[in-house]
Amino acid sequence: MTTKTTDFATLSNEELIKEAVGKYVAMPNGLRDILINPEILESEGKALTPAAYKKVMVIRELSRRLLQEGAREYTSIVRGPNDAAAYLMPILRYEVKENFVALLLNTKNKIVGHRVISVGSLSASIVHPREVFKEAVKASAASIIVAYNHPSGDPTPSREDVAVTERLIKAGKIMDIPVLDHIIIGDSRYISMKERGHIK
Repeated sequence: MTTKTTDFATLSNEELIKEAVGKYVAMPNGLRDILINPEILESEGKALTPAAYKKVMVIRELSRRLLQEGAREYTSIVRGPNDAAAYLMPILRYEVKENFVALLLNTKNKIVGHRVISVGSLSASIVHPREVFKEAVKASAASIIVAYNHPSGDPTPSREDVAVTERLIKAGKIMDIPVLDHIIIGDSRYISMKERGHIK
């Protein structure tokens, strides 16, 4: 006797979530709603059971790890903002909090790794050049690309983004570790501060 199994690949996002937690949840922004704001599952005052909530958190964490593993396997040379964004997008696009990251490059512009410098709202006080370039020196990086995510999904740079970029560029010149770009990550979108003319 065989047991009929569901072909999960044929189910919609909403149907998959219903399979996992036992109720239908509208997700107007797709799976981003679950990854960014899992509290959406408790809409209309109907809290999930502890077991269902735990299941969602496990799914969320597995998804995050899969995205980051994909980024770590990305080893191509960075020739422009598209290459940097392809590495950074899986790491940053679904983070609930703001993460400021340094992408470390060797003399051939190949990615040798990345470091999370700070977590929280972007400001000159939390993104200090000392911390950014300490990681670059430890990794013997020849240059860096810095990146920051906007959890809202809109990568439009703020005045603070511009100010931090200018400060790090000056520090990079002193350290002889140039800042090649500052990438602002949104949801499936990014903005390059170099392309915007903030980095010469």
